[in-house]
This record gives sequence, structure tokens and C-alpha cells, in this order.
Amino acid sequence: MKTIGIIGGGQLGLMTIEQAHLLGAKTICLDPTADSPAFRISDEHIIASFDDEQALQDLCRRSDIVTYEFENVSGDLLTAMEKHIKQGVRPLLDSQDRAREKNNARENGLTPVNFIEVDDVNSLTEGVKKMGYPCIFKTRRLGYDGHGQVVLKSDADLEKAVAYLPVPAILEEFISFDFEVSIVMVSDGEKIISFPIGKNIHTGGILDLCIVPAPINDTLKEKIETLGKEFMQKCGYKGILTIEFFVKGDQIYFNEMAPRPHNSGHYTIEGCSTNQFMELGRFLLGMDLQEPKLVAPTIMKNILGQDLEVAEQIAKENHPNVYVHIYGKTESKPKRKMGHITFVGMDLDEYNEKWKHRFV
Repeated sequence: MKTIGIIGGGQLGLMTIEQAHLLGAKTICLDPTADSPAFRISDEHIIASFDDEQALQDLCRRSDIVTYEFENVSGDLLTAMEKHIKQGVRPLLDSQDRAREKNNARENGLTPVNFIEVDDVNSLTEGVKKMGYPCIFKTRRLGYDGHGQVVLKSDADLEKAVAYLPVPAILEEFISFDFEVSIVMVSDGEKIISFPIGKNIHTGGILDLCIVPAPINDTLKEKIETLGKEFMQKCGYKGILTIEFFVKGDQIYFNEMAPRPHNSGHYTIEGCSTNQFMELGRFLLGMDLQEPKLVAPTIMKNILGQDLEVAEQIAKENHPNVYVHIYGKTESKPKRKMGHITFVGMDLDEYNEKWKHRFV
């Protein structure tokens, strides 16, 4: 029986472990928080910070394969341990810095939104002159769910961005895209599988709904799948990768990528014939990948702290084809991801009519 080591003990680790156990593997998880959700079901765990080199080496020694469940891990530390990390460290390094990420996307066949690198007040103001309003200020590292981002609409907003400096950042062109989509892929180095493309709807910078299948024509669907798979091949990436694209008419712009299971892919657990966590597990364990099929139109609803009680009530109501996942985090906060609900066999119109009113 192989042991999978997981750096990170959040909900992504939790759901990875659930599928790893179904595949007959053991797991050991490292996280600094003693009540991390993944610790509840992991066979073993290590309580240590993500920059604790000795603890990371211990995780590697006690594991047959190691993976990571989020990007904010020291890529430099992991590089020394790369032989244990089947997915490799390059996808992590490429995703940790927005400028590197976008340059890498451009060099490997994708089209990122125009951006300018900034790191002080002068470069910020000069960048704004070149970019024009509106534009978006984003820190190059450690930004997620809207953190480290400021929409700049006029000079009055500049102070909000200046507050982050001299942290390296980028200014990004504000494009009035039609919507965002994401595609989840898994590669074993030879075969690449992709899950059905979902349309993402955000509220306050945090994913609210993922609608599958995304409302795009077959030509656009095939283009996104081809671009995503060719990008993985050109970069030499293995394992799991999610890419978010902005869609504007028939144009597709790279937004960002994540070399781990993705929030927008949670619908796959019940909405597809196999799921993102299962296929990641198959890759890690050296098993053949399975091509996913969509079971039925599906809506995934993120549950933040303000909707936790409603989600728990819905779970008790036992609705058919409604699957409630509560992550078991001990502290609930209004904008913290506490769970998700998957509505299988449902489109957006039906969701808006029957379910939307129940959430804040």
C-alpha cells in the first residue's frame, strides 16, 4: 500500500484523501493548524509550518509520493525535495508569481491580458498612465480570492494600491469580458484528460457558482480544450492543472492557473463519471487515467461562512440530486469557504428559481 504525502490540510487535502482511500492508498498530511479538516481522515499527520524544512523532509521520508494542495508553499524549499514530488515543482513556481505566470503563458501559446510590472510609487503612476483607467492592481505573490487586488478607476484609488508597495505587483488591463471559464486537466506525461468546461460566477472576488456545461459553442469549447492541453505539453507539466480563461466573443484570454485541485472542479465529484481528486490520485499512484463524462448539467454553489447554517439545513432536508459538502472547519467567517453544494441535473434558470433565494 502506497502512502501519499500532502502538503496542506485544508478542504482540498480532505477531498484528495477521500479519493486516495478509495484507491487503496494511505495518506500523511502536513499543516500548521492542529484542527485542519484533512487531519480528521488522514492516516497520519504532521503539525508544522510550511517553511519548516525538517518537517517537509520528514513528510517526504514517510511518503512514497508527495503532492501539494495549494500554491503558497516555498518553491525553493520544495526544489531540494523534487524527486519526491511526482508533479514536479515547476508548475508551482510558475503559478506563484503573477508576472512569471503570465510570461510563461504567453511563451507557451496562451494570450494573457496586457499587464505591466510595478514595484514602487513611480512605476505605479507611470504604469497607470500607460494602461489607463480602469485597470487592476495585483500583488505578484500570495493573492487569492480577491486578496492583494485593487480595481483602480481613478486617481482617488491609487492610495489603496500604494498601501501594498513596495511589494512587487502588476497592473493589469481591465477588459469587459463576457464571462470566465475554467478547465481542469490531468496529465500522466503521455495522456491528458480534461473535465467539462465550467462557467464561473464570482461575488466579491470569490467564486460563487460554477455552471456546467459552460454556455459556449462547440468551436470555442474545442479551442479551449486544445489550448489547455497544448499548454501542458509545451510546459512539460504533469499531474493536475486548472486554467481560468476570460471569454470575450470568440476571443480567449488567459487569466491564471492552479497546479492543484480547484474550487471550480468540485462539481466533478457528483457531476462526472470520475472526479478531479480521483484522477489526481490515479496519477500519483501510477494508475491509468479515466476520461471523465458529464453525468448531467450541474451547478456548484460555494458555501461561505454566512451561508453555513443554510447549507447545514439543506443537508438535513435530503433533497434528491443535491449533495452538501461541509468541510468541518472549526471557525466560520463570512467570506471563508466552509463547504459547497452540488446540484446535479440542474441549470442556472432552475437554480435561480428554486435555490438562489436561500442564500445571502
